Amino acid sequence: MRCPYCGCIEDKVLESRTMANGESIRRRRECTSCGYRFTSYERIEEKPFMVVKRDNRRQPFDRTKLEKGIERALEKRPVATNMIENIVNEIEDKAIMKGKTSREIATSDLGELVLERLHEIDKVAYIRFASVYKHFENLDEFINEVNKLENEHKTL
Repeated sequence: MRCPYCGCIEDKVLESRTMANGESIRRRRECTSCGYRFTSYERIEEKPFMVVKRDNRRQPFDRTKLEKGIERALEKRPVATNMIENIVNEIEDKAIMKGKTSREIATSDLGELVLERLHEIDKVAYIRFASVYKHFENLDEFINEVNKLENEHKTL
């Protein structure tokens, strides 16, 4: 650690204390060259969880964006507000577990997690989300998705 007074790199640690429930360590140091005493703090640096966009850009995972997309799909549907919070929590947990080693998830994987969950809860919300997520270009694509849902319903 460089001495803030003289710039020397050599110092000795006089005292170390764990702070903030083990989240950081405070160290009192003394420069071996000039005797100046100073304090340093050590904290764990965590890489943020990232989302890989379709064009391979990366941006930090934004829970608010996820929540807004789900809320939009479930707008005016018979789903309680606290249920939306639970859905967002579940999807966020699954996303983090899926991208645990790389600390990132592709938007396509994230979208599939949302579609999977909406499919279980509300078919109209599923279609709404799918139409945006899958970039439906025309009415035929929309009708095909609805027909898939109808066929699933008939086989159940």
